[in-house]
Amino acid sequence: MTRPNIIFIMSDDHAAHAISAYGSRVNHTPHLDRIADQGMRMDAVFCTNSICSPSRASILTGTYSHVNGVSSIWTEMDYRVPTFIDALRGTGYKTGMFGKWHLGEHGVSQPRGFDAWKIFPGQGDYVDPEMIDEQGSHTVPGYATDIVTDLTLDWIDEVGDAPFVAMVHHKAPHRPWIPDEKHKHLYADGSIPEPETFFDDYATRSRAVQNVHMTLADDMGADDLKQEVPAHLRGEENREARMRWKYQIYMRDYLQTVQSIDDNVGRLLDHLDARGLAENTLVVYTSDQGFFLGDHGWFDKRLMFDQSLQMPMLMRWPAEIAAGSRCEGIITNVDFAATFLDIAGLDPAEALPTSQGRSFRPLLRGEEVADWPDAAYYRYWEHDDPIHGAPAHYGIRTADHKLIYYYGAGLGVPGASDAVFEPEWELYDLKADPTEVRNVADDPAYAGVRADLEKKLAAYQERYDDEPYRGDETPRPEWGPYDAELFARVEAYVAKIRQTS
Repeated sequence: MTRPNIIFIMSDDHAAHAISAYGSRVNHTPHLDRIADQGMRMDAVFCTNSICSPSRASILTGTYSHVNGVSSIWTEMDYRVPTFIDALRGTGYKTGMFGKWHLGEHGVSQPRGFDAWKIFPGQGDYVDPEMIDEQGSHTVPGYATDIVTDLTLDWIDEVGDAPFVAMVHHKAPHRPWIPDEKHKHLYADGSIPEPETFFDDYATRSRAVQNVHMTLADDMGADDLKQEVPAHLRGEENREARMRWKYQIYMRDYLQTVQSIDDNVGRLLDHLDARGLAENTLVVYTSDQGFFLGDHGWFDKRLMFDQSLQMPMLMRWPAEIAAGSRCEGIITNVDFAATFLDIAGLDPAEALPTSQGRSFRPLLRGEEVADWPDAAYYRYWEHDDPIHGAPAHYGIRTADHKLIYYYGAGLGVPGASDAVFEPEWELYDLKADPTEVRNVADDPAYAGVRADLEKKLAAYQERYDDEPYRGDETPRPEWGPYDAELFARVEAYVAKIRQTS
């Protein structure tokens, strides 16, 4: 059989619970649902470091952050580590990359291993964005999500008969959530449902988590809202009303940008149908991580709670994936590369020997795999960063439980508070407490569960050759590079948030 084409569509910060195929309470995504209805919905796909650049590096290389070097959005990828793109191109695949790259210093480096590429510098803009290709930098008129799709469709039509892999990387729905004009009427009535944990009081949380700067009420500022907080909503006495007001604006803008993603996924699927390519093309839709949509009163990501940890993943390949199927096997973004190589007919161990992942192709076929991993290992490296103050931590997530260790120190981030917390544990019973509001780490009834999970955590760290935290002796990726201009921007942004909240 002709080797399958692969179309990998990745949005930025698109939470699974903002996709109707995953049961969203806040929006409807009919074209993303088409992929699920005609293929498989993956229900337990998790990122290994919930922040943009690290996730992208893990997807490309099949390795954890401590191997590929991308521990934060500022660190460089170690280009000695090969990617699945390198392997596919070496066996005759045409390779294309369009949209958000976000690797390299300040998110700008030249993509490697692609026959064609056109990317946003850094985060990119929503409207009339600057884009970079081999000819240099220039402005492309239009809306970013449409532009990325247009570039992809044009390239697919130019490829010819060779098998291809297209990386379709959207900016949306990353902040600052600027919608296309045609979607600005959506969700404008201020009636978007609030999540169940909206007014979480963090009573059982670790001190490190209680202190993060990710709350809608106090940390979402004018840049995100595109307006100042009215005077009557300021002050601690108006915190609940302010929080509700911000949530409606935030979610309206976020969901409007998601609607453009859905529309453009529909355009791409229709194009494959029209070209007769659908049957032999693997279509993947995912996001680089999840996102808090008011859950626990937060926005952003980074933490190991499921709304941040879970990646949506919808896959359609009629040749092997049964329509309307579901998968509950635990998968991480480190497994993607091996899977794509396997589907392309390569032996992942030979084609990408540095990979720490495993092909989940048998799961796509609905097969039982007796020795499939029963947990996902996670590590967030940045500690007390100057914007969100999220603590460095690692942990393990099984089908039933989640154990997290906030180890109290990180990378010595310039511009941060240099806070050092006492190490703290959190443990959640995901069956009894699916919304993760009751930390039972110190509950005697869970002592045996915690002990077992601590052993599993240590075993997974050994499996992936990741050193546990041991104070100053811990080997770890560096945060840099930094410069004065960057920190001036960060400090101004933080000051603006504090002033207008």
